[in-house]
Amino acid sequence: MKRGRFITLEGLDGAGKSTSLEAVQGFLADRGVEVLVTREPGGTPFAEKVRGLLLDTREETVDPMAETLLLFAARAQHVGAVIEPALARGQWVVSDRFTDATRAYQGGGRGVDGQAIEALARLVHPGLEPDLTFYLDVPVDQARRRIGGGEPFGEGGEGPGEEGKAAHLDRFERERASFHERVRVAYRALARSAPRVRTVDARLPEDAVARRIVSMLGPFVEEYR
Repeated sequence: MKRGRFITLEGLDGAGKSTSLEAVQGFLADRGVEVLVTREPGGTPFAEKVRGLLLDTREETVDPMAETLLLFAARAQHVGAVIEPALARGQWVVSDRFTDATRAYQGGGRGVDGQAIEALARLVHPGLEPDLTFYLDVPVDQARRRIGGGEPFGEGGEGPGEEGKAAHLDRFERERASFHERVRVAYRALARSAPRVRTVDARLPEDAVARRIVSMLGPFVEEYR
């Protein structure tokens, strides 16, 4: 059986990944491609519990390496239980985030050593990288407006009158804009260096972003079907 293809969507929270993922799923399904849609962190019952640990707000400061190891623990379960079996069955897997997110958020945002991240990646998913990645690039201020995360947030930093606004945000969304700027810099550097990454201007309206993604996805589907 022909192995399936692995497509990922990456970007800041507020970049519009969820809507774009729906567009990818619909485009593939319309062409008779069997699709499995998943997300990270998460994708299995165990990994979803780890997701809760990672995203829930807490007073305790989480060590960046502990955070990274938790992400890869969830990813190991996700790859072994969901992604690899689906690809082996010939399904195409579309995931909201994968290891590029760790490279950007923990490597770029937290300052975790890139060599350590790559060593963990080789251990957890040897030989597995996405066949195609869409990076939805959007300025930090625009992304934060979309999720309702104005400044200042993070590490005990809610500003006056901002508590209600911040209440729905997870631990990463509550980080200060400077953190998300570092994440964006890391994503953009990755996009320049990895041929599999297609950068999409996510400042555009959602329907325009979806059309742009579909226009790039079409030739890829025809090449690999």
